[in-house]
Amino acid sequence: MGGASTLQPRILSSFYGNGFLKSAQPLHQLFCCNPENKHLSMQLSRTFSGLTNVLFNRRNADELLNNKRKRLRPGKLSPYRPVPDHIPRPPYVNKRITPGIASGSQVHDEKGIECMRASGKLAAQVLEYAGTLVKPGVKTDEIDQAVHQMTIDSGAYPSPLGYGGFPKSVCTSVNECICHGIPDSRALEDGDIVNIDVTVYLNGHHGDTSATFFCGDVENEARNLVKVTKECLYKAISICAPGVEFNEIGKIIHDHADKYHYGVVRQFVGHGVGRVFHADPVILHYRNREKGRMELNQTFTIEPMLTMGSANPVTWDDNWTVVTEDGSLSAQFEHTILIAQDGAEILTQC
Repeated sequence: MGGASTLQPRILSSFYGNGFLKSAQPLHQLFCCNPENKHLSMQLSRTFSGLTNVLFNRRNADELLNNKRKRLRPGKLSPYRPVPDHIPRPPYVNKRITPGIASGSQVHDEKGIECMRASGKLAAQVLEYAGTLVKPGVKTDEIDQAVHQMTIDSGAYPSPLGYGGFPKSVCTSVNECICHGIPDSRALEDGDIVNIDVTVYLNGHHGDTSATFFCGDVENEARNLVKVTKECLYKAISICAPGVEFNEIGKIIHDHADKYHYGVVRQFVGHGVGRVFHADPVILHYRNREKGRMELNQTFTIEPMLTMGSANPVTWDDNWTVVTEDGSLSAQFEHTILIAQDGAEILTQC
């Protein structure tokens, strides 16, 4: 597990790994680039970034140590799952370099919108099925197997597989895992919460969605975290329409999270999605003053990540798995939406 003392917060898409962030938005006041590793780092001191934790967090590390729940540890990975040759691959497959966020919004014509609706609907169906598998004793690798099979049976490619070297077809983020959890041999336990993040590539378009599920008998504190995180997503979607500023998304999410004293993860963001996996705009889930307005027929994701304790992320040595600094629980929900004349259409629902 990566050391918290050396972690520099980075703004990343929710499935961005260690790649370089490229954005057309004026982020230079907030971020600086490290030329050695091409990481974009937020120019916030640890003292400042920890201030929110002091003021708002519900738990601290000492309380967590007395909890019965064990910290996550890496399990064993199963072999790489093949995809039939006839299924089209995204351009990044078999390239170890993680793609950046593409410049230019994903705005679609009528045909493109129909493709986005199809990929979004399939992603939703796969996620719904994956959620039914969440039970004590089920391995996260079994969930990956099911997601992989359902996706390729539908003639689609599981977008995470091979993205910057990611070894699986879905992300399964359990308990304190904020995002990018790699499915492995760990069996789910009674009381766990698990986010399943599904993206499928169908007819040249990506559909991206996630939800947090309960495993067995889950404590009320965890249930409330999941409930509020979901509410944050839908409150944000409700204000989306042509001409609305993107920073309104962060405000409404942050305001709602603050009511319950939950932390809002800042380093991972929503993003444009469509013909490419990650594109402009960058969607910040916290209060901000970034410029930019929503466009008609534009598609992007909103995917807030809330925590019960520290919102500071720590990345494991696998370079993907991101957990909370203090081991506190984290939850996430995500939809791909289309900006329509009268508001937002959720593409990733059954």
